[in-house]
Amino acid sequence: MAAFDYGAQAELFPTRSWKSRRRSFAYRRFANAAEAVRFAIEELPSELLLGAYLEADEVRFDGDGIRKLYDSAEYPLARKKAA
Repeated sequence: MAAFDYGAQAELFPTRSWKSRRRSFAYRRFANAAEAVRFAIEELPSELLLGAYLEADEVRFDGDGIRKLYDSAEYPLARKKAA
């Protein structure tokens, strides 16, 4: 994977087709991409991550791309411990 700037501002966009009355999320802007990646992986239910995408430095990442950023050795934040 090419170098990614985890310090860049990022935007997280919800899926357009997923409709839930119980749990949904709206567009969110983050001061840095690392926090956006953390939120997407650790806070969003997996069904919401499927259609979501992250945009940072004019590059888009789908759910699989967000997961790869989180799993990367370069990811700068502490990861949540598996339950």
